[in-house]
Amino acid sequence: MYSALAGRDLLSIADLSRDDIVAVLDQAVEMKRGDGRQRPLEGKSVGMIFQRPSNRTRVSFEVAIHQLGGHAIPLFSDEIQLGHRESVGDIARILDGYLDGIVARLYNQADLEGMADHAGSPVINAMTDAEHPCQILADLLTIREHVGEGARVTYIGDGNNVCNSWILAAAIMGLDLRLVIPEGYEPKPGVVKRAHGLGGQALGTTPINVALEDTDVIYTDVWTSMGQEHEHERRRRDFGEYQVNGELLKLAPSSARVMHCLPAHRGEEITDEVIDGPQSIVFEQAENRLHAQKALLALIYAPLVG
Repeated sequence: MYSALAGRDLLSIADLSRDDIVAVLDQAVEMKRGDGRQRPLEGKSVGMIFQRPSNRTRVSFEVAIHQLGGHAIPLFSDEIQLGHRESVGDIARILDGYLDGIVARLYNQADLEGMADHAGSPVINAMTDAEHPCQILADLLTIREHVGEGARVTYIGDGNNVCNSWILAAAIMGLDLRLVIPEGYEPKPGVVKRAHGLGGQALGTTPINVALEDTDVIYTDVWTSMGQEHEHERRRRDFGEYQVNGELLKLAPSSARVMHCLPAHRGEEITDEVIDGPQSIVFEQAENRLHAQKALLALIYAPLVG
């Protein structure tokens, strides 16, 4: 099977074209319904580096690698001490001699890019401070299933790594993305500029009532991410008006679906009545991490099977 993704890294969602993303989503749909029993990772080992704690990312990638015939080797921060015990480049070169690929959940995008520079096998971004591309692939799969093509997406919350990847993905896919973000928490100008270069719309923040009046998807994330705990009380105050709750849902069509990349801080950015309510597709979204990542791995490794 020919794949344009053969042997490639995924460091940013912007590494993928529209055709690449569609290929991943098509493959994910096929695999999710039980078709396509390829085992392109048969006899291969993939290292999974975790500087950050992980639940969905570790389990979904480890299961995906196993189902594709491969062997996953988790490597945690205390063991690998990336950039402390050994340099990023040295670790990448050493692991490249043992492994057929690296999935990395790191603090810094620069370390991920340094790892890719020194490794000949594929390196996949499982989250950094700058981006979360595999989350967005799962999100796009979920939207395809529940809303359809050309969805209008309203992102409410912090201009963080998930938001960055959403901005880039919307530009690539031609989606109508609205940002509802409090002043001082906007995404970095470089991300918006990069999205504009990919053909995206001119993005600014949109008043919440305007953004929601005809939206198809309401998307939120935590107000305080890992490493920002010292800002927690200030962020609670600044984001207080942006909670996705029952009153906020009344500003949107009753057909709008609610998404959250998890983990959720219930009672902060989202309430129980919404995340557990009939408009929520949050847990289908979480399951789709497995299917999207399995498809991504299949397309990266399928052509390497003899």
